[in-house]
Amino acid sequence: MQIGAHVSISGSIDKAVDNALERECTAFQIFTRSPRSWHAKDLNDIEVKSFKEKLQVSKIDRFATVAHMPYLPNLSSPDKSTHKKSVDTMIKEVKRCRILGIPYLVAHLGSHMGTGEDNAVKRLVDAFTTVVDSEKDVIVLLENTAGQKNSVGSDFEQLASIFFQLKPAKRFGICLDTCHAFAAGYDLREEGDVIKTLDKFDDVIGFERLKILHLNDSKGELGCNVDRHEHIGLGKIGEKGLSKVIKIMNEKKIPIVLETPIDDKRDDFGNLKKARELA
Repeated sequence: MQIGAHVSISGSIDKAVDNALERECTAFQIFTRSPRSWHAKDLNDIEVKSFKEKLQVSKIDRFATVAHMPYLPNLSSPDKSTHKKSVDTMIKEVKRCRILGIPYLVAHLGSHMGTGEDNAVKRLVDAFTTVVDSEKDVIVLLENTAGQKNSVGSDFEQLASIFFQLKPAKRFGICLDTCHAFAAGYDLREEGDVIKTLDKFDDVIGFERLKILHLNDSKGELGCNVDRHEHIGLGKIGEKGLSKVIKIMNEKKIPIVLETPIDDKRDDFGNLKKARELA
């Protein structure tokens, strides 16, 4: 079972491996820099070497490690300056992933800011094509959205329409988020609902393109279009559905990463314990 959490790089980037091992992770996700800033300090050679060495001696498969894009870039932006800045930031991120030996980079699809989905899709395809041309060793993962206003990629058909325009296909994959899917209207509450939803995903996109699963419960109701993650089993999806999701991902050997809250109810340790129980 490959399962873990998004872990902190606070102090130095190699501490991420320590944090993952402390939580008994067999998969993990990081930001390679501050997610709330356009600026990123260059990676420190000593820290990079330590990150790679720690990962190599751990039992964590390199292909169960993933980085996530920072929050500010908007690859669907109609503003030329913002779009260019977003693409440039992503180019830097894929290079940082390559330096760290991380094979996957998860990207949000952004907001078209009221200019229409068709225009956003064209901007996304242009952006992703430019990004993968800059680096050959990192696979970009498109993450489904919760269906917020002006967003793209919340329904599987639209996500597929974006994905299948991207070339070369081997440079791209999918990251499926359970909270986002549920908020977008895909029911995951009962075992039968999970099977139906994941069969739909397989029919439209294909499980062979799913590289990482973000396992999150939802604070919002089915189809609410609100991206608010909840502790495993304590949200509107619940234990029964998430248990089935975990079992299917394990069968298909797809790494699972939790992006759950840390508060008085639970922390990473508690959520990982619950997820393992549901498996």
